[in-house]
Amino acid sequence: MAVDQIIQSLLDASLLVQLVMLLLLFISIYAWLLIIRHSFILRKANRAAERFEKHFWQGRDLNSLYQQINGYQHKAHGMETLFETGYTTFIRLQKAKKDVAHTDVVNSVQRAMQARLLRESGQLEASLPTLATIGSVSPYIGLFGTVFGIINAFYALGNIEQATLAMVAPGISEALIATAMGLFAAIPAVMAYNNYIDQVDKLLNRYDIFIDEFTGLLQRHAIQRSQKPEKDTQEIKDV
Repeated sequence: MAVDQIIQSLLDASLLVQLVMLLLLFISIYAWLLIIRHSFILRKANRAAERFEKHFWQGRDLNSLYQQINGYQHKAHGMETLFETGYTTFIRLQKAKKDVAHTDVVNSVQRAMQARLLRESGQLEASLPTLATIGSVSPYIGLFGTVFGIINAFYALGNIEQATLAMVAPGISEALIATAMGLFAAIPAVMAYNNYIDQVDKLLNRYDIFIDEFTGLLQRHAIQRSQKPEKDTQEIKDV
């Protein structure tokens, strides 16, 4: 079917079918906007994680890394935020309770970082439920338009004594366009949802590994501080 024939079929369709097609068009555009937006969010988060891990594992002084993150003009996010939350909690507990057990300090740091991880997870998954809804609902919206269009086409033939295929085919073809538009909106949304869910899971797993590694580093430092109290003022270094 040529493009001009499709356009003519849309113009000849009933009002309700046209409204369904218009709704599906807006849904499709909105889905593509979400797909593009989330692609940028995930790409930015992965690049930020790679950049931070590179700086973190270079053996730099953690205090200077913390000061550098606080000095950024942009707002810290992702792994930077996890590090900032954990390090801030660790320093505050060390200053407030110097006699506290190192296991309690590390557990408090880990809980704070896990709470921050939940907020980061919510931001990464913000638009994914909408994509899932579009992918599951759009075909049914298109099917509704198709069913109504077919009913309307057969109803129009009710008063005709001898119906031919040429009379039935245009109405059915107009109705089937609604199903095609529903699939056109649903397929990219489903593909993007599955892809982004996989990327988010990998990124969150990366964050979890960093939390475990960072708390392990802080635990070793807390043990060293408890064994050498005279060096409490020494800056934390990555050892």
